[in-house]
Amino acid sequence: MPDETNETGAPEAETPEVESSEEAAVEPESGAEPHAEEGVEAGETGLDIGSEAVEDEEALRATPLIRGRVDESGVAMGTGRRKTAVARVRVKSGSGQITINDRSVDEYFPIERDRKMILAPLVATDTVNSMDVWVRVNGGGPTGQTGAVVLGIARALQAGNPELHHQLSEGGFLTRDGRMVERKKYGYKKARRSFQFSKR
Repeated sequence: MPDETNETGAPEAETPEVESSEEAAVEPESGAEPHAEEGVEAGETGLDIGSEAVEDEEALRATPLIRGRVDESGVAMGTGRRKTAVARVRVKSGSGQITINDRSVDEYFPIERDRKMILAPLVATDTVNSMDVWVRVNGGGPTGQTGAVVLGIARALQAGNPELHHQLSEGGFLTRDGRMVERKKYGYKKARRSFQFSKR
């Protein structure tokens, strides 16, 4: 095999770049001591990376955001919304009676699934038979009103007893479902449904 030559015709020597990169890899090991000392100094001062973030998280957990309120007579109130329905809920310790728009829950919501959803935050906090609930709900249909009532009950329970925040949050009862009906577009039958297409 002939010697490799560059354009000038001189034989090309082995490139020292490989050796220099190996030397460069060795150099940080010898220079690692100053960095280690800096790390020790930072540790001695008590400043750990992320320590402030941990303290902030603990402070946030200690003070949950309460969206309801309690009036002077001890009645906890909360407002829930879902789609276009709005529910204003009042909760007070009592016998477990639930009244929705001056009717019983069984009469107002004939579908069992809706009734179970409404009772879910009370079941999660073990307050089914110890809280009376009054609800004023308007707008939307049965599903929207059910979701609004559930959120309103959860917020009222949390306002009345902030210690219930963890149980309600674990069940997802304090999360507002922001999904709305997508608007109809011109040229379409509904939001995305096209008109029937006929080739001929």
